Amino acid sequence: MEISITLPRQINRDYTITIGNMPKIDLPGKAAIITNPKVAGLHLRKLLENIAAKELYIVTLPDGEEYKNMQNIEFMLDRLFDHRLDRNSTLIAFGGGVIGDMTGFVASIFQRGIDFIQIPTTLLAQVDASVGGKTGINNRYGKNLIGAFHQPKAVYIDTAWLKSLPEREFSAGVAEIVKMAVMFDREFFEWLEENDLHDEQILKEAIARSVELKAKVVREDEKEKGVRAVLNYGHTFAHVIENFSGYGSYLHGEAVAIGMVMANRLAVALDIFDENDAERVKRVLKRYNLPTDYKIESAERFYDSFFLDKKSQDNKITFIVPKALGEHLMVDSPDRGLVLKILKEYEKGGKA
Repeated sequence: MEISITLPRQINRDYTITIGNMPKIDLPGKAAIITNPKVAGLHLRKLLENIAAKELYIVTLPDGEEYKNMQNIEFMLDRLFDHRLDRNSTLIAFGGGVIGDMTGFVASIFQRGIDFIQIPTTLLAQVDASVGGKTGINNRYGKNLIGAFHQPKAVYIDTAWLKSLPEREFSAGVAEIVKMAVMFDREFFEWLEENDLHDEQILKEAIARSVELKAKVVREDEKEKGVRAVLNYGHTFAHVIENFSGYGSYLHGEAVAIGMVMANRLAVALDIFDENDAERVKRVLKRYNLPTDYKIESAERFYDSFFLDKKSQDNKITFIVPKALGEHLMVDSPDRGLVLKILKEYEKGGKA
């Protein structure tokens, strides 16, 4: 005997990304702002002027990728239960990508799923992490291996939050902008070569163009079954770098910058990508003081770690590489010897 369950498919999960001054937000039920001490000290008072809710609570987490773990997820859940939030409550992620990922994950599992809003305060989160509904935490096996797809109700991007951003954090965000341009928009990349993102108006345009590209990809492929995987350009290498360094030595964008250079070297070795264009990408990254060098302790161990990545299936690994500026390619299981040859160059501390 078979019993089928037909579920409605009319649930509206569309949402708006607002780029500009932070608007007033009026929430009907209880709400909790999830943030960290640094962001709270700089900006929480200003945010509170723009939010009204039936009851509003503040939950503060330690700052840093190394705290993106199950222990802090349980801490957040305990605080929500302490404050008696319910299924009609809303979480507000107020911080960078770590806060956004953790808040979204908690929102996806608290009482089987509640709404959350993204208010990103770092450039990296504004152009990438806050858009698309990827949530998750790290464990000893790798980055973001535990999580869920859970779309926010809204995203509010205000560049005013970036005025207090340290230069290193700013540069980490630039890496994600470069990633979008290299993968999807040659004209955008050429524009990045000619313009300085430290100019506020230039920066606003770059954020808008990056978000437009990300939104288009998410509309086409929400659950990363196809084109959305292209957003992982540089990340296959970067996630291993972050894991090996204990999520403390490199900011995510810094690891992505190194990962893009490594992916480009693989593409050049495979005769897919032009070496001159690879140099152009590196020059843009270096202009914002992003790292492009890395020393691998063991090429074999680094290679084996690829298979713990979410993009690994059936003991095969897919690398995302450019085939031209603005064009991408997914390469399934390139020759192990070739990949190891590239990795061994980094064993010697070779320049990326």
